[in-house]
Amino acid sequence: MTGITKRTLFKGAAAMGLAASLPKMAKADGLTEIAGGPFDPNWESLISGYQAPEWYRDAKFGLWAHWGPQCVPEAGDWYARQMYMQGNGQYEHHLKHYGHPADTGFMDILPTWKAERFDPEALLDLYKKAGAKYFVALANHHDNFDTYASKFHSWNATRIGPKKDLIGMFAKAARARGLKFGVSNHSAHAWHWLQTAYGYDPEGLRKGERYDAFKLTKAMGKGKWWEGLDPQELYCGRTMPMPDGISSIAAADEWHQQHDRHWDENPPAANPAFVRQWFLRCKDLIDSYKPDLIYFDNFDLPLGQAGLDIAAHFYNASIKWHGKLEAVINTKNLPAARRAAVVEDVERGFRADIEPHPWQTDTCLGDWHYSRPLYERNGYKDASAVIHRLCDIVAKNGNLLLSIPVRGDGSIDEKEAAIVEGIAGWMGRFSEAIYGTRPWKIAGEGPTHVASGQFGETKDDPFTAADIRFTTKCGALYAMFLGRPQSETLSIASLAKANVARVEVVGSSAPLTFKQDNDGLHIALPSSASHDYGVALKIMGNRLV
Repeated sequence: MTGITKRTLFKGAAAMGLAASLPKMAKADGLTEIAGGPFDPNWESLISGYQAPEWYRDAKFGLWAHWGPQCVPEAGDWYARQMYMQGNGQYEHHLKHYGHPADTGFMDILPTWKAERFDPEALLDLYKKAGAKYFVALANHHDNFDTYASKFHSWNATRIGPKKDLIGMFAKAARARGLKFGVSNHSAHAWHWLQTAYGYDPEGLRKGERYDAFKLTKAMGKGKWWEGLDPQELYCGRTMPMPDGISSIAAADEWHQQHDRHWDENPPAANPAFVRQWFLRCKDLIDSYKPDLIYFDNFDLPLGQAGLDIAAHFYNASIKWHGKLEAVINTKNLPAARRAAVVEDVERGFRADIEPHPWQTDTCLGDWHYSRPLYERNGYKDASAVIHRLCDIVAKNGNLLLSIPVRGDGSIDEKEAAIVEGIAGWMGRFSEAIYGTRPWKIAGEGPTHVASGQFGETKDDPFTAADIRFTTKCGALYAMFLGRPQSETLSIASLAKANVARVEVVGSSAPLTFKQDNDGLHIALPSSASHDYGVALKIMGNRLV
């Protein structure tokens, strides 16, 4: 696209010393510049200029492979942090299966990640069948390991472990199936999240002996599998190592909660090099793979001005690639005034009612990283719970991004596959009520209400067959019942006075018999039209929508 200019990285941030100390080669190659266009790297420009693209508003449902080396131990989420916390179950798992973290650290997990059963084509075939319209792959986690051919970070999957460009392979498979492609970037918090690797056991036989990150240097790799790599680049350096003298597990846990467990988006003053590196890695990810969506695991945009620069670069680059803005950024916990600038994500949570701006919930069938114990105790969300959540979210102007945990070898287990097939069964019949729809004047009716906010999914009651959610499209109103009907007559109280002319089961053109009275619209439902997860109806009439 003509007329695109360039703007320099970290505009307005020179006082932080960031641009001045960027690598000389990067400066010479122009790699510190961001794409120019209508968006400037500030909130005012992002808020006034952004509108979520229609593809995203129509898609409604995405699937996610939150997959990286932390899946190898099959011990659940946050392994790379919690394996260094004595008393934690993942510390005990590591001790039993790999050894003491002073001897065998997280970096030693990396070469064992082989992804030997990774088949992105088969996985994306299944996900498309399930009704996903976009697919997101994890580009890096808080463990600071890149799953793509990173030009600015040697600790990546093309050099270590799978020795494949996993993001490139996922992108190719997704786009070949007509899916929009996104990436998730979690690494902005690595600088504090990985500080446990610089700690020690506060109790026991090896009390006070520092873990691997504290002592490893690049020179120590000579003759080893990691020769030429600097462990400090993976572990982010000793920004805030646990101080000497802590002598109990409880005291160590309290120290971590107060210091390296914090979750703000300010750039670390003591580690400006981390911010520069994060920017270069993220910009490389955007420029190399041209994603349609970037999910940031951050409250607000990451790392202050660096995050604003990335957002402006991504939006302007999208206009250059497509001739119009097609980009989506997800980030979390935003003040209301900033929700127009990006698509806010509500992790493992809900919204109580219809939101004015498009939004998204992300959740997972199980733990974010694969958990063998969860598999063994049948702890996954079932397909009906996923469908009910999808209906509730879409009725409130949102999208659902669902992660299917992937094992270290690149496969999903048979229980997950069965759940995805169950989702596919319902979507194959009733997805007309989902795709391309917009909210009605009310989100729904019924006894079950959910509260707005993150991490609320385990606190709310499950939906029932008496719960109904509404969407609209092309003049029709859709009513989705969140459970198998308990009788042969379905009733919708909200339509007692509506001018209803025709009712159909979604996917069938046969009219259903109905009547209205002061208690609502009452529809006779053939038993053949029912479904264990609930049925969707298409309702037509004058001025319904």
